[in-house]
Amino acid sequence: MNGSTESTLRPMAESEYAAWVAAAIPDYAADKVTSGQWSAEASLELSWKEHDALLPQGMATPDNHFFTILDARSAPVGMLWFAVQTRFNARIAYVYDVGVRPERQREGHALRAFAALEDEVRKLGLAGIALHVFGHNTGARALYARLGYQPTNISLYKQLETVESGSQ
Repeated sequence: MNGSTESTLRPMAESEYAAWVAAAIPDYAADKVTSGQWSAEASLELSWKEHDALLPQGMATPDNHFFTILDARSAPVGMLWFAVQTRFNARIAYVYDVGVRPERQREGHALRAFAALEDEVRKLGLAGIALHVFGHNTGARALYARLGYQPTNISLYKQLETVESGSQ
């Protein structure tokens, strides 16, 4: 990799965590609405509930790791959060969120962040990395395929128009 464009991970600062939460809650709610899983009306409340369940102690929740993705000049360009979990009969890193600022996307930061993540996971003695991706996120799906991630489950859904009661 070219050192002039290399991204690295550093532990996230509290202020960065607060900014991430402020953006992540509505972003996750919107993804759940787009995927058809939640109604727009309930989405923010449901997103907060999931966040609070996953991170009851915020950044200090045990076995959760938050990183800021840095570019070659150490400027923050994104974030990555994973939790140590047992899945696939092994202790693994489960990536809950990763994001690169829109104006810094398509520069290879996510690709390099995942390479750095692999180093972090190895240091922790974990067996692998798992993640979820929304079906509508074609860019992320392409990135994960390029990185060698394989689907483990695929959920499909088809929305049907409903017949209003009383009409024929």
